[in-house]
Amino acid sequence: MLYQSVFQRYEIKYILTRSQAQVIKEAISGRMKIDEYGPTTIRNIYFDTDDYKLIRKSLDKPVYKEKLRLRSYRYATDEDPVFVELKKKYDGVVFKRRLEAENFSVMDWLLGFGEAPSDSQIAREITYVRDLYKELKPKAFISYTREAYLPENGSELRITFDTDVLGRDHDLSFSSGIYGDRILPDNKVLMEIKVPGVMPIWLTRLLSKNGIRKTAFSKYGEYYMNQIRDKENEWKGEILYA
Repeated sequence: MLYQSVFQRYEIKYILTRSQAQVIKEAISGRMKIDEYGPTTIRNIYFDTDDYKLIRKSLDKPVYKEKLRLRSYRYATDEDPVFVELKKKYDGVVFKRRLEAENFSVMDWLLGFGEAPSDSQIAREITYVRDLYKELKPKAFISYTREAYLPENGSELRITFDTDVLGRDHDLSFSSGIYGDRILPDNKVLMEIKVPGVMPIWLTRLLSKNGIRKTAFSKYGEYYMNQIRDKENEWKGEILYA
């Protein structure tokens, strides 16, 4: 299967109501179309240290940050192919590297028990990050339903709409069902505009006309702050007052 393995772009995020999202979809319909896959359930398993060093660093909003995750666009067994993705952000620009391999071999590799699925630059970059942080483990399962829109003119602009954003810190498997704590309220939609350079004038005007302003939002970060960190604080409180 052919897939894009390297991305370099800006990813600008907006929290919309469902009615706002519908207005935007209708407004872009003459210029963009939903991709061939239609609404898709995306599953992610985020890797981190036991003290959540990667996401805590990311939430501090440094100039440079990175995340490591597995991604599948469907239910997947150990033998099914999944993507391993290294996502870096430097000075507002997102750099994503990804490769595809069987689920079980990728998991063993990231846990330090197996070899990389290929001798490629991307694999070496991922191995470097794995060894840098040491003892990375699956720490969160984040899923959502996505509609992705592509431009009619073939440019690299992408607009995605995510709903039903859920997270959990157990049962971290692509062969399990879709369930978890709600990260984004049911009446909200996360819209992302992904663009390699300057946003088109027509799109800027559309957002301005509808009073839509960008925001900072991380699905994993939001889940960590509102679920994992709270659980950790409760646990520490129980130990302190036991």
